[in-house]
Amino acid sequence: MADAEAKGNQYLAEARKKSRSVQGFLSGLVGGGSRQDEAIELYVRAANSFKMAKKWNEAGSAFYEAAQLHQKSEYKHDSGVCYIDAANCYRKVDPQKALNCLQKVIEIYTDMGRFTMAAKHHITVAEIYEKECVDIGKACLHYEQAADYYMGEQSTASANKCLLIVARYAAQLEQYQKAINIYESVANTAIESSLLKYSAKDYYFRAALCHLCIDQLNAQLAVKRYEEMYPQFTDCRECKLLKQLFERLEENDVDGYTYTIQQYDSISRLDSWFTNMLLKVKKQMSEEPDMK
Repeated sequence: MADAEAKGNQYLAEARKKSRSVQGFLSGLVGGGSRQDEAIELYVRAANSFKMAKKWNEAGSAFYEAAQLHQKSEYKHDSGVCYIDAANCYRKVDPQKALNCLQKVIEIYTDMGRFTMAAKHHITVAEIYEKECVDIGKACLHYEQAADYYMGEQSTASANKCLLIVARYAAQLEQYQKAINIYESVANTAIESSLLKYSAKDYYFRAALCHLCIDQLNAQLAVKRYEEMYPQFTDCRECKLLKQLFERLEENDVDGYTYTIQQYDSISRLDSWFTNMLLKVKKQMSEEPDMK
């Protein structure tokens, strides 16, 4: 590793020397382009040597320098590749620097009209905000932007995948109407496809639970609407559970509500999202005064 780091520093010094010579008085007339290409190659060699030595910040900086030289030469694609390499290195030690690089990548690909690639990198940015920066609001903004680009490229499945992540977070943040709009939209799209139709019941179930967190009557009306649009929903376990929960809620039967969920969960395991949503409804139910 020490040898790799030493080589990295050697290549880096040569790259900077070569890069400075490109900016000289006669560089534009005498071999400026070839020297710039040589400088880029040396920066990339330096970056790869630093990667071998696990010097991630130094590797990221070297890739970043290569990317900027490519950008000056109007080699947009090559510049984007180097910014991506820089972001991958920075992500291990400095997420903010990784985000800065990815933003440049997105700008390059949108300028080139490559919106699918731009969407892909918006997703990477969103994942960094989710995992490293723990900023769900900004993560959702980038998932939504990715979805918008995918929709523009007629990649509905990829767009919906991003939107469903947004809906999940929106519900957790008690932005129920936003979540409902997404779940209903994705479900309505799914029922038009013979391959995706079966997944609609899950999205309608999620939408109904979001409704239930707002208002029981609206939730009941929504379920009736889902049954009319997708008759198979009536016979599924999710719909039957919802109707049982409506009865328990009308009776203000907290124990019965809990038992109904436990019975369902014993057969079809509920994940943490469903559990949290159902607990929110139960909490509201427990806080309501008993009118009997």
